[in-house]
Amino acid sequence: MNKLLATLIAGLFATSVYAQTATAPATPATTTTTTATTTDTTMSSGQSGAAGATSTGDAKADKKINKADEKEAKEISKQNEKIDKATAKANEKKAKAQHKAEKKVAKANEKVAKADLEDKAKASAKAEEKTAEANYDAQKTMIKADEKAQKKIVDANADKAKAHAKAKEKRAEAAAEAHKDAAK
Repeated sequence: MNKLLATLIAGLFATSVYAQTATAPATPATTTTTTATTTDTTMSSGQSGAAGATSTGDAKADKKINKADEKEAKEISKQNEKIDKATAKANEKKAKAQHKAEKKVAKANEKVAKADLEDKAKASAKAEEKTAEANYDAQKTMIKADEKAQKKIVDANADKAKAHAKAKEKRAEAAAEAHKDAAK
């Protein structure tokens, strides 16, 4: 749960950093700080690093860049859906586990309430044991659900980073080709 919370906070932070860089005056894309910020933003918020990039002046190169951007956006969208699905599934499992534990606790407390006066202490001790066991089982299930979701989220973020790197490569190739054609 702490990892999920940390991931969400990191995404929020990266989004705010992206918002600040988007409103800042345009700087060349070759500076290391701009590139690093763009890369971090892409991995956290799913935004393309070259969104709103200026034209190279070569229609063929611009078409390749746009195609790379579209492909990257599609992959990021796909991975975000996987992340959302994994998170929803984990939350559903956790809710079911909590509900199951609550039912067991309620059943144990009901037995205590129905017990005779002389059996009340024994029933109460048994209810405490059942409550502890139910809570442990619920926590164990919740931990497994979070762990499974985190693995899927990590894989999806890795795929998003790969898509970003591939798009960056395609943009660089297209720009180089445009420069090469312009030099002729």
